[in-house]
Amino acid sequence: MSENNPEIQINNQISESIEKELEAKETKRGRKPKEKEEKKAFTISELPGVGPATAEKLEEAGYTTLMSLAVTSPAELVEIAGVTEATARKIINVSRNKLDIGFMSGDELLKKRENIVRITTGSNAFDTLLQGGVETNAITEVYGEFGSSKTQLGHQLAVNAQLPKEKGGAEGMVCYIDSEGTARPERIKQMAEALGLDPIKILKNIKFIRAFNSDHQMLIVDKIEDLIKKDNLPIKLVVVDSLMSHFRADFSGRGQLADRQQKLNKHLHSLMRLAETHDLAVYVTNQVMANPAVFFGDPTTAVGGHILAHASSVRIYVRKGKKGTRVARVIDAPSIPDSECAFKVTQDGIRDVE
Repeated sequence: MSENNPEIQINNQISESIEKELEAKETKRGRKPKEKEEKKAFTISELPGVGPATAEKLEEAGYTTLMSLAVTSPAELVEIAGVTEATARKIINVSRNKLDIGFMSGDELLKKRENIVRITTGSNAFDTLLQGGVETNAITEVYGEFGSSKTQLGHQLAVNAQLPKEKGGAEGMVCYIDSEGTARPERIKQMAEALGLDPIKILKNIKFIRAFNSDHQMLIVDKIEDLIKKDNLPIKLVVVDSLMSHFRADFSGRGQLADRQQKLNKHLHSLMRLAETHDLAVYVTNQVMANPAVFFGDPTTAVGGHILAHASSVRIYVRKGKKGTRVARVIDAPSIPDSECAFKVTQDGIRDVE
């Protein structure tokens, strides 16, 4: 039946026509049809002007691939590697020429997306809202007023990330960046015991660190890559609780707003690169403010401005509901419609509302 379908016949004819045209071009160039040129693997140390000492400096700064060098600026290379501007431009140009950009078709991207791991929140309703849970290769931002359970969710995810994949976990370790002093191992112990897990083992697989200012927070994110590469730690979740606390404290007034946003933008790009390069999930909590321009409805607005809004792959607003419940609402997500769900925080952790 399908062979007699006019639409399928037209599609087949188009595909054959495209293949013949490509083969003709390959033949004209003196190559056999569909023959691919073999590309030699090119390393950073083979770049012009990059000796062992320079290569070591670049690797320590996180420039380990041709892509990372191809998209940087000459001024940044001069500062990091100590080379001249001419040498920096040459390194960047050669990196771009040797780089295989790596375009992929839509079906290949779809297949890649099928390997995305989603970490359960502990609530079926919340997982359904997120289409499976907090996903890897992305930044998930949850914002809300104090007491809305942002930190509780971070604790729960730190436990759940260690579960087997068939149980909603990522089978990996966790790095927990605490900027407000709200990390509580005893609460995590309580959540682990509720799931029948060994609490000491769970806590050993969580690397806590206290951030004391915005510079320290940014440095910590850079050092997480060392934990993955040098120490071979299978980190699958990074929790930042909270993201904006130090940025609000270190930069005050409109005069410093541009500097704050530029610095925040760099910090967010480091988190995005970390998530995509190492296939891990990034969960960040965010503070709020009351928007004085809103006269009707909820005036609660996330801080961080448009830069943070654009950087977050999934943005969730949580607020207190009736009878001790919490309400989570999707504010922005590429593939999730605007919707909301209710959940509750129990002694055992994040659970569904009965």
